[in-house]
Amino acid sequence: MKIIKISLLSFAMVAFASCENAADKIKNGNEAAMDASPSTPAQEMVSQEGTPEFSFEEEFHDFGEIQEGKVVEHIFVFTNTGDSPLIISNARGSCGCTVPQWPNEPIAPGDKGEIRVSFNSAGRSGQQDKQVTLTANTVPNTKVLKITSTVVGGAETE
Repeated sequence: MKIIKISLLSFAMVAFASCENAADKIKNGNEAAMDASPSTPAQEMVSQEGTPEFSFEEEFHDFGEIQEGKVVEHIFVFTNTGDSPLIISNARGSCGCTVPQWPNEPIAPGDKGEIRVSFNSAGRSGQQDKQVTLTANTVPNTKVLKITSTVVGGAETE
């Protein structure tokens, strides 16, 4: 029984000592990383201070009436009107029928970018209201784009 207690106590002491050492390494590593200068153009763009900002030509698109089973697509065009590079880290549709594609590279201040949104109407009928939520290094860090359509045909009219 004494051996178990001594073993547990030894393990706890090693664990606490390791955590303290790891915290120091993380802190020192962050300071070293902050002191290091960027080595690639993309890193140089990202390291600039300032705030990127989306300015969309439109944030809503109505496809109107579409035939059930048809895949439609719309491109949302935006400009980075901020003063630092805009980075979109994720874009997520409100369901599997809505699929966004977004630029993987930083968008420099003043440059334009595109969010391509595809909507697959297969198995859908009636009014459809969908969203694409963008996550970026903007303030606020999310932006919502909306699409709508009325799906006709299919099982509803048969």
